[in-house]
Amino acid sequence: MNRIGIDLGGTKIEARLFATGGTELGRIRVPTPRSYDGSINEIERLVLALEAQHGTARVGLAHPGSRSPETGLMRNANSTWLNGRPFREDLSAKLERPVRTANDANCFALSEACDGAGRGASVVFGVIIGTGVGGGVVVNGHLIDGAQGIAGEWGHTPLPWPRHDELDPPACWCGKTGCLETWLSGPGLAADHARQHHREMTAAEIFEEAATGNALALDSVERHADRLTRGLAAVINILDPDVIVLGGGVSNADGLIERITSALPDWLFSDICRTRIVRHHHGDASGVRGAAWLWDEDGVPL
Repeated sequence: MNRIGIDLGGTKIEARLFATGGTELGRIRVPTPRSYDGSINEIERLVLALEAQHGTARVGLAHPGSRSPETGLMRNANSTWLNGRPFREDLSAKLERPVRTANDANCFALSEACDGAGRGASVVFGVIIGTGVGGGVVVNGHLIDGAQGIAGEWGHTPLPWPRHDELDPPACWCGKTGCLETWLSGPGLAADHARQHHREMTAAEIFEEAATGNALALDSVERHADRLTRGLAAVINILDPDVIVLGGGVSNADGLIERITSALPDWLFSDICRTRIVRHHHGDASGVRGAAWLWDEDGVPL
C-alpha cells in the first residue's frame, strides 16, 4: 500500500505520498492552522486530496513534542495547542484508520538512517539544530523510542564541561537553565552573539559575516562550534553511534562539520574517534519521509 508522510510544523504542514520503493507520487504544503481542530481538519484535507489521485494510503506523521506513554497525551510541543490532547487518537478517528506518529527529530533520524546520510550504519544519531535542538536514535534500522518516549532529546540536557563564562547559563523555555538548546539553536547563537558583542543579528547573518572574515562573527561561530562539539562528545560517550547526521538550518553553516570533526577527539573517553559527523542528505524532506517510513516494520523503504 502507498504511504503518506506528513510533517506538522509550527508554520507549515507538508504531506507527501510515496509508492512502494519510495518513489514520490505527490506533495502538498499549506500553512499550519494555529488551533487543534484546525490542524486535524487540515491534515484530513491533505490526506484526502492525495488519495483522490492515487488511492488509499497508510498515514504517518511527524510532530513537535512527544506523546506520553503513560497518558497518550501530547507534551512539550512548541505548537502549544497540541499539548495535553490525545492527538494520535483524535487524528485516527478523523481519518477512520490507524495513524502512526513520532517526534519530528525522530522522523528525521529515521529517514537519514534508512536511505540518507546514515544509510548502512548500525547506530545513527540524528540531530536537528534550527529554531530548537532535538535528536533521534535509530539502531539497525529501528527507531528507539525509550521508556519515557524521549530517546534522543539531548537538546534539554545541560552543556557539558562548561567554561568559566558559561557558568551563569541562559534560561530555557522548558523551565531549566543552560540546556543545549539555549546555546546551540539559531536563536541561542544569536542571543550569545548579542551578549558577547552587543550587536543584534540572526544566526544566518552571523554565519554570513563569519564567511567574509568578520572577527566578531568568527568568534561567535567558533564558540558555537566548540559547544556543539562538547554536546556531541557527551552523546558519543553514552551512545557511541557510527554516524551523527546534522540537520536543521544551523547545520548548513560552512565549515561547521570540519570544526567539529577536528576538535571532537579531545573530548571523547577514547583513544580514537570513528564516529562520522555528516550533513543531512534529504534536508527539509527528511521529516516527511521519516513519517512515511514509520509504517515499514523493517525500518527501510519498501
